[in-house]
Amino acid sequence: MTLRRLVDPALALLAVVAIVTALVRIAALDAGVTTGRVTVDGTRATIFRPAAPSPPGPVVLIAHGFAGSQPLMVPFATTFARNGLTAVTFDFLGHGLDPRPLTGSITETVGATLALVDQTRRMADFARTLGDGRLALLGHSMASDIVVRAAQADPGIGATIAVSMFSPAVTATTPGNLLVIVGGWEPGLKAEALRVLVEAGGPAEPGVTVGDPSAGTGRRVAVSPNVEHVGVLYARAGMAEAQAWIDAAFGLARDGPAAADARGPWVLLLLAGIVALARPLSRLLPRAATPGPGLPWRAAWPCVVIPMVATPLVLSVLPTRFLPVLVGDYLAVHLGAYGLITAACLWWRGRGAGGATDVSRPRLLLATLAAGVFVAGGLFAALDAHVANLTPVAQRVPLILAMLAGTAAYFVADERLVRGAGAGRLLPAASRAAFLVSLAGAVAIDFPRLFFLVIIVPVMVPFFLVFGLFCAWIFRRAGHPLPGALVAAAAFAWAIGTTFPMVTG
Repeated sequence: MTLRRLVDPALALLAVVAIVTALVRIAALDAGVTTGRVTVDGTRATIFRPAAPSPPGPVVLIAHGFAGSQPLMVPFATTFARNGLTAVTFDFLGHGLDPRPLTGSITETVGATLALVDQTRRMADFARTLGDGRLALLGHSMASDIVVRAAQADPGIGATIAVSMFSPAVTATTPGNLLVIVGGWEPGLKAEALRVLVEAGGPAEPGVTVGDPSAGTGRRVAVSPNVEHVGVLYARAGMAEAQAWIDAAFGLARDGPAAADARGPWVLLLLAGIVALARPLSRLLPRAATPGPGLPWRAAWPCVVIPMVATPLVLSVLPTRFLPVLVGDYLAVHLGAYGLITAACLWWRGRGAGGATDVSRPRLLLATLAAGVFVAGGLFAALDAHVANLTPVAQRVPLILAMLAGTAAYFVADERLVRGAGAGRLLPAASRAAFLVSLAGAVAIDFPRLFFLVIIVPVMVPFFLVFGLFCAWIFRRAGHPLPGALVAAAAFAWAIGTTFPMVTG
């Protein structure tokens, strides 16, 4: 056996070791915490408590951000529970496993914001019954504004922690005891956080406490280094700051340093192991076709540039509201239009004829199903358990199917563009980058409606990277771009359909 043939077996072994190690370490982090699931006025919630019996104490109610769900907030919840507190996470209306749509405009205070604040206050009333009556609120991103408003309406809230905060409701004195945590790679939100300190009469400097947390007048900004909008939820520095803030606000004494959840690197290792395992497993797929010729860069560049420019311009004058999913309907239409324009460009460049030869449809189907099972049972199962809810409630299934039309058009055309013998090596990266540029153009044209897409672009980048690798490995073995394209399309439609908020009104 040559050295080259040893690469895939060695990679498979390393991937399995990484997956097992990550799962063992994550389980160890959960060992000191007990969880219980409840439903409060129709809202699904999870209660996190220390495994060892402890006297009643303060409770922390934790709220996720836009397109988020309970799993995203588990690191903060386990941090508090391992330090002797009770924590409660829940799914907002229209998010996660909550089947009820969010009503009202998400951009107007009198719309969806009031509904989310009311839901938070109802959960706060429940959370108080789990401890000694003292309560703190923590919210991320969109929920930072919600917990700020909920705390302003309830003077009994002892501490408020706003992670990646943007909230016009914050004043120099309300809410009381406000800690703002931002990621080091969130410069705009860092400036917003420092404004809170300045208005309270303090310096525009992170790590400085203004006022007195024990008297209810505290203000502080903490920066978690080297993380962005999602990574801040896994940063130990932010968790340590949050626990210290609650200790100061409620006068909690502690023997030694507080615990901080460390699952972030292990979750990354788990996902990396699953992605790496896909390469050797792709060798087991059936050969379904002989690859056709690919387009060199000189011939392909119009098919990259034209859809990038044309798609946001065309959609700016066409109706794109047709699904009860906030900005998810636009994203599906954008994908579909982009794919159709790309397909037209391919036909114009003579790519409409020819293609793969010796095609076996049964083998194409088998390769597609096998790759789909791996994505659903491996990657998506891990994401669902440790990152964000990907399990659809019944109301979301028709939405996923509708979005599949748009995602299939995009990925089938894109894979047809970038694959084939002799295809330009930079084509996959250039094509996906061009799509993101087109999406940025759409946001610039209609910022009030589409600004939430800015938040998810950092998530789309790793999605494109991972499924770009999957598609390349599937094509290398199957010899046809269709299996990889269909798997990526189904995965993207599934991810959008299960995470983007359901809305009405």
